Amino acid sequence: MKKVSFLLIATLIATPAFANLDQEYDSYDYDDDVETYSAPTATQSTTKTNKRDTYLGLRIHRNEHIAYQYKLSNGHTTTIRDNNFGVGLNIGNRLTDYVKLEFETLYTGKHEKQNSTDFDYDVWSNMLNVYLYKNYGGAVEPYFGIGMGLSGIWANIDRPINDSHDNEFDMSFAVMAGVNFALNDYIDLNLGLRYIDYGDIKHEHASTKIEATEIYIGGAYKFSIFK
Repeated sequence: MKKVSFLLIATLIATPAFANLDQEYDSYDYDDDVETYSAPTATQSTTKTNKRDTYLGLRIHRNEHIAYQYKLSNGHTTTIRDNNFGVGLNIGNRLTDYVKLEFETLYTGKHEKQNSTDFDYDVWSNMLNVYLYKNYGGAVEPYFGIGMGLSGIWANIDRPINDSHDNEFDMSFAVMAGVNFALNDYIDLNLGLRYIDYGDIKHEHASTKIEATEIYIGGAYKFSIFK
């Protein structure tokens, strides 16, 4: 009887200890599983999926009173001012949360007749643009940028006295500001205003300076090169 009583008392004393040990074991096992094998949270997954820092786009720009200033060596100047359209392709990358780097190639041109002279210009410009931007709410992105590049200018000047057919490459400079709208994770809409100096081209006994203020609209497809 004494042996049975002793075993009973020992059992009652040991039971809470085993229960506590078992609880600690289950708790440790659960925490370890969560920390080691838990699946990525929705936030983590979304962040990795939406990081599309490279974009490829198309822009259509309207030149407001683009100026072709044809200046003769005697000082007489004929300035052609008119509205026309141009088109450009651009590819860029978001280097940081505030800086974008972009390459843009664009075309514009003009054919005009003044004072019995036919003026025919074609301009193909290649620009390297740097933008400072700030993103608000993940969808609205105002920006300011500057650009520098090289423009190819082709000019055919047909005058009653003689004709001039010239081509030249000259430095181009641009300043732009606008707003970018993220329509979804893949497509952006871009609206902007730009002043651009396309450069000069020299003719026989004359030269032409080309500059414009442009309003442009564009779309861009966003993707990621490095996952």
